Amino acid sequence: MLHHSPSRASARACLLSRTPLAAALSLLVLAAGSAYAAAPAPTELDTVHVTAEQVARQALGASVITAEDIERMPPANDLSEVIRRMPGINLTGNTAAGAFGNFRQINIRGMGPENTLILVDGRPVSSRDSVRMTRSGERNSRGDSNWVPAEAVERIEVLRGPAAARYGSGASGGVVNIITRKPTGDLTGSLTLFGSQAEHSEEGESQRVGFQLSGPLSDHLSFRLFGSANKTEPDSLMLNKDFAVGVTPPAGREGVRNRDISGLLRYDINEQHVLELDANVSRQGNIYSGERGVSGRGAQHLNNLYGSETNIMLRRSFGLTHRGSYRWGTSRLTAAYDQTDNTRLKEGLAGGVESSISVNAGFSTSELTSARVEGEINLPLNWGGIEQVLTVGVEHRDVELDDPYSVTQSASAGGGIPGMGNDRSGRSEQQFTAVFIEDNLNIGEQWTVTPGLRFDHHSVAGNEFSPSLNLQYKLARDWAIKGGVARAFKAPNLYQANPGYLYYTRGNGCPVLKPSLGSGCYVLGNANLGAETSLNKEIGIEWAPDNGWHASVTYFHNDYKDKIVSGQDVIAYTADTRGQIFQWANAPEALVRGAEGNLKVPLVGKGEVLSWNTNVTWMIDNKDKRSGQPLAIIPEYTINTFLDWQPNERCVFMLTGTFFGKQESATRSNTTGALVEPDTREAYDLWSLSGQYKVTPKVRIGAGLNNVFDKRLFREVTKAGGGASAATYNESGRSYWARLTVGF
Repeated sequence: MLHHSPSRASARACLLSRTPLAAALSLLVLAAGSAYAAAPAPTELDTVHVTAEQVARQALGASVITAEDIERMPPANDLSEVIRRMPGINLTGNTAAGAFGNFRQINIRGMGPENTLILVDGRPVSSRDSVRMTRSGERNSRGDSNWVPAEAVERIEVLRGPAAARYGSGASGGVVNIITRKPTGDLTGSLTLFGSQAEHSEEGESQRVGFQLSGPLSDHLSFRLFGSANKTEPDSLMLNKDFAVGVTPPAGREGVRNRDISGLLRYDINEQHVLELDANVSRQGNIYSGERGVSGRGAQHLNNLYGSETNIMLRRSFGLTHRGSYRWGTSRLTAAYDQTDNTRLKEGLAGGVESSISVNAGFSTSELTSARVEGEINLPLNWGGIEQVLTVGVEHRDVELDDPYSVTQSASAGGGIPGMGNDRSGRSEQQFTAVFIEDNLNIGEQWTVTPGLRFDHHSVAGNEFSPSLNLQYKLARDWAIKGGVARAFKAPNLYQANPGYLYYTRGNGCPVLKPSLGSGCYVLGNANLGAETSLNKEIGIEWAPDNGWHASVTYFHNDYKDKIVSGQDVIAYTADTRGQIFQWANAPEALVRGAEGNLKVPLVGKGEVLSWNTNVTWMIDNKDKRSGQPLAIIPEYTINTFLDWQPNERCVFMLTGTFFGKQESATRSNTTGALVEPDTREAYDLWSLSGQYKVTPKVRIGAGLNNVFDKRLFREVTKAGGGASAATYNESGRSYWARLTVGF
């Protein structure tokens, strides 16, 4: 397509707009330098084929974040900063324990980060599985949403609820698929500079530089290359400073250094067959902020590590994909291999020092490998006058973890654990094979029906069936009822299922109703664990006229069974009968239910000039049915609202507000074993403002203001008397960012 330069009048109107960003944008325009001529538009290399999966993405529980969306609200570091603004999504820990509060990860519909499946270009990313799981069910990990730099993303697809069941283990909450940019028909490239500066000196700043390059190498061969270097400074040790003398305050946000490089070669054999070979290497090194498993306790050696790298994650992935297009349908076949080396200073494996770095500790490495073969065919059919697309697929995965340090905790307390020797192995592995089938049927002009069935054979969890049914009924031209039901599951992780993996506490970490008898408590891995399962249901109504308006509301209800937790029942005693032995177990039942809604209002030009978009998530229940305790510290409600103004084709401005409801912690026991009532974090809201300006078709600048009203929240973690706080994370104050992209 042709790029038309706007008139001087329109450019002047944009730059003189009465907004706080106008002056900043004007200065950036002057600094942008010379203009670049427009390049020919990229050639479309792929034919789009409608599949049952693509139809599922039109469900009420589906959202798409485009590259333009990311440009308008770029993350300082992690894509989760953008993804969190979608309906049904919050950032939380995996439990209500409050450990590692500033390491919150994507939580879809309250099912927890461990039930959110992260994909990159349709392939699972599981590097967090190389991080040891603590007794509370948390990991000292940033998760898997930060392996792709923001500038390399073409779009992000978020799938919530029943439609996610086809993806198998770990998708009970939903799926986040990060799709990277593909090769173009012409040689193109870009360089992006990003910087974020905090107004308060105790809070970390960020800088990022990234590049992209893609184009043809011959008539049939093309390539894509992108890379990024990113650094976010840690918060000050004294950020959360309202603590007693001699007590080390809980840590603020940890810093991180990212280095990413990714290459892809694409060979178009002919119009029907394409081969793609990709290789990716990423390194994430933390910049230590004082983060530890048990906060509030003095530990000078931890403070001395501030600003240094205490853990490094190195991820390498390789893949080969064939896509075919035939008269009878399409096919895809992928073979992939991932390896993650998780190297970190040795951390405590017991009691009050659990997950805190040991004095004079050396480094240890856990190695996680995953080999995967997956494929599917899509068959357009017309049986009995019913148009449909039948999808049949297979998947096999072999995962192995080698973490020798995780089994070094002594088992000698209380005279030892009966039957447990000193030859425990840190090596564990799992395999599974799956087949799935989906059929998308268009029945008349009113019904769209998508039944599906997935069968998994897992080496630990056994056989799992995941049936699903998604429906859409058009009430009228602009109105539709949509709903779905599916059974989903999650297999135990590689630590929970390893019988050699154990945790020990001298007493304070014993279950509330099972206080220490004198020799503390052990928690063992369990090779006989079953899978977590859930029955996920949703129903909603959508109004989608062709005048730019859009509205929907969805109710979801997930009955959660066999959640894997640190067990509460004694299975044995140590040799002196004073040490109690527990193990990871399947808890009976949990309930997650709530509602999502969204409203798009086209204010000017059918929304193309000025539009207002709002989404709402309301968590009605998120609790363990047995204890009544919350599954995670999660807001009662979350509202995201966006005012998007594009006065002309060069200028874009956005005002964003997010409202978080009250958050409540679980009931805890203090050091004397007494129960401490739940603590709450009250409702609060955050606002941001951003703008972009196209200097030329290939030179873009942007600037923004985050947390406009400087609403700061501080982490507490431990309260007087020993109870856990709901204030497990920091909310940073006002910050400023700027971004420059130059392309050719």
